[in-house]
Amino acid sequence: MTTMNNAIRRREFLAVAGAGLLVSGCNSSNFDTMTTSGIDRMSTGSIGAHQIRPAIGVDANLRSAGKMYGEIRDGEHLLAAVPHDKMDPRFRRQRVVNKTGMPPGTIVVSPHQHHAWYVLSNDEAVRYGVGVGKAGFEWQGDAVIARKAQWPRWTPPAEMIQRRPDLVKFAGGQEGGIDNPLGARALYLFADGRDTLYRLHGTPEWDSIGKSMSSGCIRFLNQDIIDLYNRVPNGTRVRVI
Repeated sequence: MTTMNNAIRRREFLAVAGAGLLVSGCNSSNFDTMTTSGIDRMSTGSIGAHQIRPAIGVDANLRSAGKMYGEIRDGEHLLAAVPHDKMDPRFRRQRVVNKTGMPPGTIVVSPHQHHAWYVLSNDEAVRYGVGVGKAGFEWQGDAVIARKAQWPRWTPPAEMIQRRPDLVKFAGGQEGGIDNPLGARALYLFADGRDTLYRLHGTPEWDSIGKSMSSGCIRFLNQDIIDLYNRVPNGTRVRVI
């Protein structure tokens, strides 16, 4: 029976995701479909809040939005608090009913839905809001995390430097830090042993989450990418749909 339920969940998830792939850009109806099909419509990841979804587990990293997105010291860097009350509640970190059909330990990213899920079990997943750019829609498929980096160094591609000559000063790489485009953490995706040039990374630009305005990779709030970084090891499977 469990196998059959998982298959049904997977079909439901892919049906919604597939519909999103047929629509260019951001379409609010896709969000409505995804968030009303049993995944979640809670405003925060708060424990003890009124729930309109089935009861699910408690996670120490999923508390009130104020605690999840407060100011934090990360090594020598101080991450500013995120004004979570100004965000669309759908894009706050929260634990949700798993409808992906993917096995535990998998990350699923939907650029069109502006969401990413880390599958905890057959029944539960952690969902994050993400921001993407036009280039973020160009690659989809299966990959693995081949490298993880804290406060990673960023090197702009040659094509980007051609478009923006002011970036030539970073041709040899920009040291990690608050102003670095990769933010507090980066997860590097490889497919068939080759770098996809696709990254899951952090950003302090909270107002870009849920939008299509980045340089192309998938960006998370810094507080969220730190949470995901701490959950996943190298070799984690990632599916971009």
